[in-house]
Amino acid sequence: MARERLIDPAGSGEEKDFNWGLRPKNLDEYTGQRETVERLKIAIDASKLRSEPLDHLLLHGPPGLGKTTLAYIIAEELGRDIALTSGPALERPGDVMGFLVNAKEGDIIFIDEIHRLPRIVEEFLYSAMEDFLVNFTLDKGMYSKPLPIRLEKFTIIGATTRPAMLTRPLRDRFGLQQHFDFYTTKDLESIVRRSAYILDTPIDAEGAHAIARRSRGTPRIANRLLRRVRDFALVRADGDITPEVAAAGMKLEGIDDLGLDRLDHAMMNVIKDVYNGGPVGIEALAATLNEESDTLVDVV
Repeated sequence: MARERLIDPAGSGEEKDFNWGLRPKNLDEYTGQRETVERLKIAIDASKLRSEPLDHLLLHGPPGLGKTTLAYIIAEELGRDIALTSGPALERPGDVMGFLVNAKEGDIIFIDEIHRLPRIVEEFLYSAMEDFLVNFTLDKGMYSKPLPIRLEKFTIIGATTRPAMLTRPLRDRFGLQQHFDFYTTKDLESIVRRSAYILDTPIDAEGAHAIARRSRGTPRIANRLLRRVRDFALVRADGDITPEVAAAGMKLEGIDDLGLDRLDHAMMNVIKDVYNGGPVGIEALAATLNEESDTLVDVV
């Protein structure tokens, strides 16, 4: 049963457009993931000093934590172009070929949901990533002829929420691999205050804390809650976001003090009442709740 969830870490197209203006533009503006950012600063500086492209980079972790944002920041820090695509969009080698031949020295190709690459595309990328060379077949059947094409030295940045689904050969071709952790409430408070400032929305420290602690450690959720509370404050209050206004706005949306919504409570009640506290398999739980199992795995 499809429903909108404010605390779903996945983002819609409209929301991504809205959040674009809230994104940090460089590593100094980037909040959280401190160890990852520090390691990437070193890798970027070393790349510049050697005048070499950055190693292929794999970013993995739950959705909504800033993997795509960081990819754009890396391109900005390196002064290179970035092309964006996704695993599901690359159905055959020809789909990825355009990205490869158009990439200039040091450019970045960002592949979101890289774990969903078809095997034929993944295997086509092996020599491209390792040797910057591809053998592209011009025809089919008995007249097929592989044409070797030398590529510029580019960087692939892959992002995934499910690193275990990547094959070992593909993982091994990423010289840099960084995991994203959930954000602390303190870091989310900083993100909420920064976003509120950009949106010209008055918010006090307690109001930012009220939103941050309900955001499940996820900046995308924090910005989404801020957006809704901002509307509530404008219509039902004086426009300022205080902890009371934030709590009232989120209560109206069905989000409690712990950041749990109706689906969360429904799931816990089913486990307690129907399955006597568990254990229970994810498929059985999904069937009882009339939800997709992927929804429970990814966003609950």
